[in-house]
Amino acid sequence: MTLGVGNSRIENALNQLENMATNATPIGLPEYQQRVQKAQALMQQQGVSAVYLNAGTNLEYFTGLKWSASERLVGALILPEGPVTLVAPAFEEGSLTQAMVLPMECVLWEEHESPTELMINFLNQQFGNDYKLALDESTSYAIVSKIQQVKPAAQLIDAVSITAQCRMHKSAAELHLIQTAMNMTLEVHKATASILHEGIKASEVKAFIHEAHKRVGSSGSFFCIVLFGEATAYPHGVSYDPVLAKNDWVLIDTGCKLHGYLSDITRTYAFGEATDAQRQFWEYERKLQQTAFKAAKLGATCGSVDDAVREKLKVLNLEADYRLPGVPHRTGHGIGMDIHEWPYLVGNDKTKLAPGMCFSNEPMVINPGQFGVRLEDHFYMTENGPKWFTEPSRSLDDPFNVK
Repeated sequence: MTLGVGNSRIENALNQLENMATNATPIGLPEYQQRVQKAQALMQQQGVSAVYLNAGTNLEYFTGLKWSASERLVGALILPEGPVTLVAPAFEEGSLTQAMVLPMECVLWEEHESPTELMINFLNQQFGNDYKLALDESTSYAIVSKIQQVKPAAQLIDAVSITAQCRMHKSAAELHLIQTAMNMTLEVHKATASILHEGIKASEVKAFIHEAHKRVGSSGSFFCIVLFGEATAYPHGVSYDPVLAKNDWVLIDTGCKLHGYLSDITRTYAFGEATDAQRQFWEYERKLQQTAFKAAKLGATCGSVDDAVREKLKVLNLEADYRLPGVPHRTGHGIGMDIHEWPYLVGNDKTKLAPGMCFSNEPMVINPGQFGVRLEDHFYMTENGPKWFTEPSRSLDDPFNVK
């Protein structure tokens, strides 16, 4: 039996977990102010008069205000200087005000009014009629189309050149939160492996992982994929509920959120004895993961990291261009407040690796119709190059580096 697998009861495994989030501090007001100032500097460089932040991650990132998008427009405007302005329903003012971290001025609209017209009128008063408005890339078309009715489309641009440039470079405080969340999820992985037994359903394992994430200090799992046997050949799972059998192949991918920041770790191992093919492909995956890490050099492009993985696939006599047997998807994604965010380790991405950038490293290798292997750890770029958040698995027989 694989080390660390199938040696504990559920209750015992949960009782051994401790709250690991006690020293995790939420992002504070000074950092939100710095983020707005950075956005304003980028706006001035790019000739942008205003950035609209829609309810969701970008609004939370720049202001600390957590609010979900709905049919009612809630958002904020960053101007090249001065305070941020909240655009919101008048009847929600109390709820929004008490939820603010960054103080904001308000443009409030009543239920019978058009929030987009009020917002554009506000901007027209600031800048006249000829100015560039950058829209949060997550803004729904329903909102964009209404803005276009009162604002020429030629004056509207994608705000990603500002939002992504701010968000992809993590601060020390952000890195600490991500590191803590990763540490938490790795302990959950270890506990989960320990409770596996013949006949357990994937849904039961998911329930355990959700509770385990609570025990280590989060609100539960942010997402969870549990696959057994042939189902592991499908990167994002299957529609049925797999049941664990003797000598089954196991793939578990999960993460949690801590003060707005995410973890995301995958482990693949055998419940019992692995076949020769499984051992071979597991080693392929380990080598591909290490290849990506070594290729992640300051100043290199994100695309070059994925290119290095494609070259390694050729050496391993696997398909190199997103075909099988091989790696069907990009090498990795950025992570932070969204599980997938900029930049991406994918071919043709010209973004240059710089300090503070965080990435998953998961060039999943698949033997079609039989099984898949995904080893997913994350790293971040430092002044001296890449650094792991969590140590990768050293061997198939010891996937959690027990020895």
